[in-house]
Amino acid sequence: MIEFQNVSKKYDNGVQALDRVNVKIDKGEFVFIVGPSGAGKSTFIKAVLKEVNVTTGNVVVDDMDITKLHRRRVPYLRRKVGVVFQDFRLLPNKTVYENIAFAMEITGTPHRNIRKQVPMILALVGLTGKGNFYPNQLSGGEQQRVSIARSIINNPPILIADEPTGNLDPDTSWEIMKVLRTINRRGTTILMATHDREIVDIMKKRVIALENGQIARDDKVGVYGYDD
Repeated sequence: MIEFQNVSKKYDNGVQALDRVNVKIDKGEFVFIVGPSGAGKSTFIKAVLKEVNVTTGNVVVDDMDITKLHRRRVPYLRRKVGVVFQDFRLLPNKTVYENIAFAMEITGTPHRNIRKQVPMILALVGLTGKGNFYPNQLSGGEQQRVSIARSIINNPPILIADEPTGNLDPDTSWEIMKVLRTINRRGTTILMATHDREIVDIMKKRVIALENGQIARDDKVGVYGYDD
């Protein structure tokens, strides 16, 4: 599903963000990426999304080697990968329904399908009845649920969550994790970068720890393991 084959990334300023990384994430896994600031987590995620080009090695996503993927093919890659960010990134002038529908419209989905699927995805993330609300009428947790709904509305096989609970209180964070767990149980592979020790320790999922651009730990059932 996701595989790094001897991947290194050195930026023009000399920073070695990834250093000979070898890792394979199978279909249906839920994997936490952890590590101190500057460990390489962001570059790891950007490499999966083809937001950065690796210096050496190969990156395979959903059986496609994206290392030399032409720029015009990148949008097709990103249809396979949903992304949830810490800061929600919702369109403020669109309703909840419109924010989610927009992700379908840009892929050419017929409107009859949009009208059917958006209410279903709202129910999945616990936002039934909120379709006509605007983002500024929602709590932070609700906005993140909209972001999640938008990221999975086109049924990508992979979901990347980049610090999705970073701006949320502990109780709301757990509600978001329950949503992600439900999505994972439906078959979506989830890769989540986080600094939240409690979530990682309690979820008991696979943990890949990065340090200085290298994999320091890869535990099938792991813990956070850092003093932040």
